[in-house]
Amino acid sequence: MKTIVAKFGGTSLADGSQFKKVKEIIDADPDRRIIVASAPGKRFPEDVKVTDMLINCYEKAKAGENFDKELSDIKSRFRDIIIELNIDFPLSQEFDILREKIISNPNRDYIASRGEYFNSRILAEYLGYTFVDPEWCVCFDENGVPDDAMTKRAMRAALRPLKNAVIAGFYGADGSGRIHTLPRGGSDVTGSLAACAVNADLYENWTDVSGLMAADPRIVDDPRSVEFLSFRELRTLSYMGASVLHTDSVLPAAESGISINIRNTNHPEDKGTTIVKDLPEDGEDYPIIGVAGKKGMSVLQIEKVMVSDGSGFSARIQDILADRNLPFEQCLTGIDVVTLVIATDLLDTCRDELLQEIKEKMTPDFVGVTDNLSMIAIVGERGSHSCDANVRVLQALADNGIEISTMNQGARNLSLLIGIPEEKYEEAIRVIYGMMS
Repeated sequence: MKTIVAKFGGTSLADGSQFKKVKEIIDADPDRRIIVASAPGKRFPEDVKVTDMLINCYEKAKAGENFDKELSDIKSRFRDIIIELNIDFPLSQEFDILREKIISNPNRDYIASRGEYFNSRILAEYLGYTFVDPEWCVCFDENGVPDDAMTKRAMRAALRPLKNAVIAGFYGADGSGRIHTLPRGGSDVTGSLAACAVNADLYENWTDVSGLMAADPRIVDDPRSVEFLSFRELRTLSYMGASVLHTDSVLPAAESGISINIRNTNHPEDKGTTIVKDLPEDGEDYPIIGVAGKKGMSVLQIEKVMVSDGSGFSARIQDILADRNLPFEQCLTGIDVVTLVIATDLLDTCRDELLQEIKEKMTPDFVGVTDNLSMIAIVGERGSHSCDANVRVLQALADNGIEISTMNQGARNLSLLIGIPEEKYEEAIRVIYGMMS
């Protein structure tokens, strides 16, 4: 029998009607044996996520304020789900325990984790599956740092003997039993780790979109969905803000070579996007798979004659930035110039001091900053087999009068990173997508 680990996000489990959709999806394929659940998300745009409601309770308790109404509202969210599903669940007893914890020991991570805990227990009862509390098998050290290696061993012991199970996402515990939460989106991490632990054939991530779009739908009308995406392509697009998954959340599965299928709970008939180690030979015939970008960038340019003569000039510049904990997006080195692309809001925290330090330590012939730039990544492993893909991108931008400030060709033609004026950002995205389609 194959094993599919299926993770359902907050919108997929926001209310009773969504629970019913999830059950239909699970029942449609008996290989979906390990289910990872999130806390209830928004039911409508103006709604509030249960995790945010729980954190609000914590903040009130910490400030010594009354939180009875807030806790009652959270209880009502779960009561509505239980009533619609017509299941027996000790809700009042569980909320008495939670209330006492909030009063006696307001641990933020514990309180924030209860959305996943309650939702997963309810889902397990509804499905007739075994509930697995990640407190038993998602491991942290005493400093609250996740221990992936120990987690995989503990999860393997907890999940493999079970035919069917629901495990809560987002949290775990250290050796003393203290609850810790993973970063937001941590349920994705739990799902990825669970897939590794049971050596799953597939990890499904069910959400409210039908996979990854080839461009931002807020800029491009009705962009096509991406059927297959490599882990390397995902990393670049995700870094530029385009992905429905953060790369950290898929890393365990990626390292184990487990494919990830992003699916839409509200449209389960859609194939979604499958993230794979190696693209299939008969997959989509697009040399460019996607385009994404971000605004608010600046270019720091340092000129000095023959900086590439082996003196370590660029390395020393990077050391100055590292000492200030100032990350950069790109570093381009020419014969006489080093160009660094830096997020403007980060640069502004130390702009004057940084420029002065570079002048004093590096004695450049020129140092200056250009603001109001945006960075765009054009991504596609299949571009490696189409030598004119990047030429076509550059020509299309030139034909539309869009100036390129910086350009960096990624390894194996996987990606092309370009800097353009911020006011041309949306136009450039549309132009590039137009020549991709």
